[in-house]
This record gives sequence, C-alpha cells and structure tokens, in this order.
Amino acid sequence: MISQATCADVAELRQLYYAVYGPHYPVALGTDPAEMARLIADPYSLWLVARCTGTGALTGSAAIRSEAGNRIGRLEGIAVHPEHRSGGLASALTGALCARMLDTGRLDSVYATVRTVSAGPQRVVARNGFRPLGILPNAVDLSSRETLALYARHATGVLDRRRSVTEVPAALLPLLRTAESALGIRYPRVRANDGPPPTAVPQEAAERLELIEAPAFVRRRFREQFPDDGSWFYPLHTANVLLTPEDGRFEVYAYLNRAGGYGSLLTAHPGPAAAAAQLEPVTRALARAGAGYIEALVPLAHQQALSAFLAQGFVAGALYPSMRMDGDGFQDYVVLSRSNERIDFRGVVVEPSLQPYLDCYLSAWASTHLPTPSEVAL
Repeated sequence: MISQATCADVAELRQLYYAVYGPHYPVALGTDPAEMARLIADPYSLWLVARCTGTGALTGSAAIRSEAGNRIGRLEGIAVHPEHRSGGLASALTGALCARMLDTGRLDSVYATVRTVSAGPQRVVARNGFRPLGILPNAVDLSSRETLALYARHATGVLDRRRSVTEVPAALLPLLRTAESALGIRYPRVRANDGPPPTAVPQEAAERLELIEAPAFVRRRFREQFPDDGSWFYPLHTANVLLTPEDGRFEVYAYLNRAGGYGSLLTAHPGPAAAAAQLEPVTRALARAGAGYIEALVPLAHQQALSAFLAQGFVAGALYPSMRMDGDGFQDYVVLSRSNERIDFRGVVVEPSLQPYLDCYLSAWASTHLPTPSEVAL
C-alpha cells in the first residue's frame, strides 16, 4: 500500500534508511528528523511510503523534491527494506511519484543520481521512463567513493522546445554526439569553437582565498547579492559557503556537503567572469574543506564559462537537455566535475544504455589529464 508520508512516519523512516544504507548515508532525508519533517510538509515536494498490507510495517520510501520558482524535481531517497526487495516496490514508488508530479504538469523534468554499485537502481529508473544523461565520477563518499549516474525524465513535449546552440568547445562534441544517440535528440549545425581558453592565474600567483563557512550568514549575503532568482540557476542547492579574496572584489558561492565529501560551485558576484581566472584556488580551497568531488552546472550556450572550467581540469560528464525554461524554450546544461581523489571504475556496474557515457568520460578525462605522445617524448 502506497501513501503520502506524514510526520508520524519519521521514526520508522529513519530505521528504514539505516537498515538499507547503514550509518554512512549522507542525506538529511533519512537521518535528520527536522529536515525530514520539513520535506514532508513542503508543498512543492512529495514523499511517498509503502507499507506491508498484512502487518502495516513500513517497507519502502521515495520522494521527489522541488522548490518554489523551479519546474525541475529530484527523485531521491529510494529505499526498500532488505526483506521486501525484488518485488517491484522501488519501481512502484517511482512510478507513483512521477504520475503525481510530472505527468500532471507540475514539473517539466525530474532527475535522479543513481548508484552504480549494481545495475538494480539504474533499471528501476529506466523502467519508469528515465533516460541516462551521463556519469558523475567519485560524486559521493558513502563507505567509500562512489560514482553516480545521472538520469532524467521529461514531461511530454519539453525536449522538443530546446533552444538551439551553434557553437561549443571542441572537447564537448563527443558528449553531444553521445547524447544524440542515447536520447534521440539532435544538435544540427553545431561546430567546434577552437578559440583560446581564458587565461588562468598561475598557481604561484594565485591569491589566498578566505572560506567563510557560516550557513545563515552566507544565505543572507547570497540573497542580498542575488535578489532576482532568475540571475542564477542551480536547482535544489542552497549556498552554505562563501569564498572571497582579501580585497573582496569577487565572491564565489558554493554548496559544501562534508558528510558526502562533495561540493557544488553555484555562482559568483559580480558575475562568473570575475572569478573565472581563480577557479584553481577556489577548487583547492573547497578540497581542503573536505570536498573530494566538485561540480559545476553551466549552460551549453555559455562558451566562455565552459572553456574556463575545461581549462582548469574539469571534465564534462553529463548533459541535461531542456533543463531550464527560458522564455518559450528550454536551455541545455552541462555538468562538469573535478575529483581530487583517484577515480577507480573497477567496481562500477553500468547498463548498456549508460556505457557510451562512461566511454565518453574516460576519453575526455584522458585527453585532459594524460600527457600527449609529444609531451612524453619531451
């Protein structure tokens, strides 16, 4: 029996997530009672639970989280008690969530970051209409570093309203071709932009950045600098750290999750270009703070920003088409990431539909981080 979660379910839900993930689950959805109660009461989100018909015991859980001002949701917290697996419960919960949040027109798309320790989670979302968008290597630290897969499902007609792009950095062309085959979309007449990348500050000349980790202050400061929600876009992430040089001429806002060992670069003030040359010291500062994986979400149409990240060792692992509504169309976004720890794909299990993205990432990583034959000869 599937029903909407209530605050009375919180204690049982915490027991369920412990039974499924153990003590290393780095998500508040299954560990923080106050955050769980907020999500249950959130009018923009939906949390469903499953109970055993005979005993009434809580056997499964899943949620779609969204927020005011965004028409995108995140499928998260899929958990089925070990004694009730292999019965299609995860798929049933996912299908019920999508029917209420996506098929009714409340959202334009829903995405999920799926574990790759086995093929099961990939099959669950694929059976419910989600399609692979790419790979996020080393994205989270559970009991060890794990690679996640990015999947998404779009509402009818959304992919047909993508805004066209005519030029991208050459390093992104293989990812676009992979997405064309996997998703059945097209990037006609897209050519490589072979212009020089932005000049980065040499490491020895990079200035010291202060990292301010005071979540309430950072949120207030962020709202002061970005009173217009339309001036930045990073759904379902709230800035909790601020990086700035001593003279304060720019501010970089980021989300840092110490429990999961990852961080996301959200935006910068007075604009992303102000901090583009300082990506290396920004990345190092977040790494020192505990982010072994750092990602950024950049519009496919923003050539300069994409080139800046690529020049600093970020690798494009995923492409999210029609992610953000822009007028009467939708913008595509690229997920770029950089890991400060060794990436090990030996334990990764991927479905055939996801394999081309893994191959594409391996090639892009090698082109970025391995020396060329001429460099080896020197």
